[in-house]
Amino acid sequence: MLVSAAPEPTRAPATEPTVVGQPVIEARGVRVRLGASDILHGVDLRVHRGEVVALLGANGSGKSTLVRSLVGVLPRTAGSVELLGAPLGKGVDWRRVGYVPQRVSAQSGVPSTAREVVSSGLLYGRRLRLPGGWRERTDEALDMVGLRDRAQDSTGELSGGQQQRVLIARALVRRPELMILDEPVAGVDQPSQEAFAATMRRLVDEGLTVLVVLHELGELAPLVTRAVVLRHGRVVHDGAPPAPSPGHALAGHEHVHPHDDAPTGAVPQADTGLTS
Repeated sequence: MLVSAAPEPTRAPATEPTVVGQPVIEARGVRVRLGASDILHGVDLRVHRGEVVALLGANGSGKSTLVRSLVGVLPRTAGSVELLGAPLGKGVDWRRVGYVPQRVSAQSGVPSTAREVVSSGLLYGRRLRLPGGWRERTDEALDMVGLRDRAQDSTGELSGGQQQRVLIARALVRRPELMILDEPVAGVDQPSQEAFAATMRRLVDEGLTVLVVLHELGELAPLVTRAVVLRHGRVVHDGAPPAPSPGHALAGHEHVHPHDDAPTGAVPQADTGLTS
């Protein structure tokens, strides 16, 4: 992968500068329809600067659909979204946003090193040239996820958990103000989970705002300031994160949250630290 160095691009101001108290994410009445199915039914979500918000819910509740609609990957049937004070599609400065989709391989059809994959996070718009200082920034991002010593290794030589950490580093290399992550530790080995949690703890202490879809709060539980629970495409809880329950750590426990027998519109009892 041959890339020429170029001057750091000038950062264009967002349409509306983010101010203290202004939501970093503002979603109003978001509806998404896929085929013949309504997936989201008028979801409202507001995330303020400095918050770490966990998006929880049973499989099929609409968590991934929501985050994909927030970053414009999925079109909305109705509703509005603003990121960093700018309407989606009309002036969002994506250099200030880091996005990690559901687990995918860091490998591509062309053999790439970990450093090359991470550096691709610095490519903006149509100008596919890396900015000056890209190598230092790339190595710094790899260091954040504990993989600086693997910078020159092919991604094909890395474990699944290490590949996921490479993708997280690709989002971090932008030095974002907002991180949106979709199940970043699903299926990832314990050392990678711990490394990820340590990285996020450091970044949150520095002021990073986070919206993260989680299967289990796990290592991130101490960082989460708020939980939003979806059920059948609707918000049924927005408030304190669920408290850990020892029973959820037992082998064979079936993770189903919020409780399927809860009446429609009821706020689920936050009795566990886990969701599915």
